[in-house]
Amino acid sequence: MVLWSKDQDKLSDMSTGTERIEMKKEGAPPAFHHSNGSVHPVILPDSPEEVPQTPGEYELTEMTSIHSDQENERPDMVVLDCRANAKGQREEDALLENASQSNESDDTSTDQSPVPPAPLKETSFSIGLQVLIPFLLAGFGTVAAGMVLDIVQHWTVFTEVTEVFILVPALLGLKGNLEMTLASRLSTAANIGQMDTAKDMWKMIMGNLALIQVQATVVGFLASIAAVIFGWIPEGNFKMSHAVLLCASSVATAFIASLLLGLIMIGVIIASRKVGINPDNVATPIAASLGDLITLALLAGISTGLYKELEYNDYANPLVCAFFVALTPIWVLIARRTPSTREVLYSGWEPVIIAMAISSVGGLILDKTVSNPNFAGMAVFTPVINGVGGNLVAVQASRISTYLHMNALPIAEPSPAPQKCPTPWSSFFGSALNSRSARVLFLLVAPGHLVFLYTINSMQGGHTTLTSLFIAFYLAAALLQVVILLYLADWMVNWMWHRGMNPDNFSIPYLTALGDLLGTGFLALCFHILWLIGDRDTDVGD
Repeated sequence: MVLWSKDQDKLSDMSTGTERIEMKKEGAPPAFHHSNGSVHPVILPDSPEEVPQTPGEYELTEMTSIHSDQENERPDMVVLDCRANAKGQREEDALLENASQSNESDDTSTDQSPVPPAPLKETSFSIGLQVLIPFLLAGFGTVAAGMVLDIVQHWTVFTEVTEVFILVPALLGLKGNLEMTLASRLSTAANIGQMDTAKDMWKMIMGNLALIQVQATVVGFLASIAAVIFGWIPEGNFKMSHAVLLCASSVATAFIASLLLGLIMIGVIIASRKVGINPDNVATPIAASLGDLITLALLAGISTGLYKELEYNDYANPLVCAFFVALTPIWVLIARRTPSTREVLYSGWEPVIIAMAISSVGGLILDKTVSNPNFAGMAVFTPVINGVGGNLVAVQASRISTYLHMNALPIAEPSPAPQKCPTPWSSFFGSALNSRSARVLFLLVAPGHLVFLYTINSMQGGHTTLTSLFIAFYLAAALLQVVILLYLADWMVNWMWHRGMNPDNFSIPYLTALGDLLGTGFLALCFHILWLIGDRDTDVGD
């Protein structure tokens, strides 16, 4: 007979591979403990006569439940013995193995979540190879957006209602506030196995689409208010018709652009997982490649059409605002059905709104710079430098967030030790995977910008001749912008993680907005310095 209790001494039975224990205290909870770590409870017979006494004839009896008879104070016991011959030993081992496997399957059956796939092994070469094509595609998208801005800056709506320029970085920043955040959130979900089943995938898709429509409507409305305030304070001139025009144009552009880009992001992420590519390397650059061009084209077209309607119909702009605002409760109801999006719906407004305000400051710099005819050439380069910096830092932030989700402590638990602020050396020259990706992304900056500058020059875009002096200043501004952003990404994502905030929802809006502010500010500074040192007539400002 083999018995187990907390108060028992353990004796090893080498012939069967089991552990034989004798009771020291009557009434202790029993269980049979096998050497493989499994525990098998069975009921002890009421009397010794019920137990066969012939050696080699005992069998294993396993019970599905254990009952305690408190009146007789007789504990439920584990009864097991083995056949003496080799055949009996093999049968017992098989029974115990099957029981152990059954218990393990029962334990895992209670966890319905799919097993997360193993993380993709990446080298510097594979990271660069996966990022390069989306990065170039995104860059050419920003070049196209710059060409569009260079053209539309002379349209009537941009010259008569100059506050539209303030909307440009704020609405282009929606790709960082909403679409890139969506891409990062879905990439993380795909990498950790939350989109492996069709039901989970569609639930995640619908919830996230509804969420970004709510955010786009609110952010578009607030961006128009910021544009009105920033335009009114310096000049002291306020027109209600222009304010309503800005509101209608901003809300409509944000809503339509977010819907189109959200659908594209979902398709990219699903396709990336199917072909074995890390979505973190692909999704955010593709969001940016189409985001700037689509958003800027929509803003120019919608604002121009609504501006023309001011001459004939005073009710068109208010009706457009009312229509998109009225749809908001529907999107809220859909977003509340998914737990992950419900959390963002209630607590994810702070980064989006603050990022919009930061981008609007960049828009004010753009408005005051481009409005000066001497610096009209800045318009074509603004989407490029802002877009490249935002794309690269979004990739890095998404990768760090995914790494933390897959390898670090649970997000809701505090860190066991205080986290030190990373140094620039550890962020760029460390041996960790995230340091390696930071180096790869930084090395893409200069070659990428040279390709984009050559493309702009070959298409005769802008009002600036590409001299060696201008290229040197431009590359210095771009490199400084990306260095600051990549270091801030390393610090910010880890800081948010260890304070219980999901970096997918919080980090990218801040980082891309800072990218817009730094890029616009550094570029404006370059144009002013070049103007002061005499690089004017043929190079800076047409």
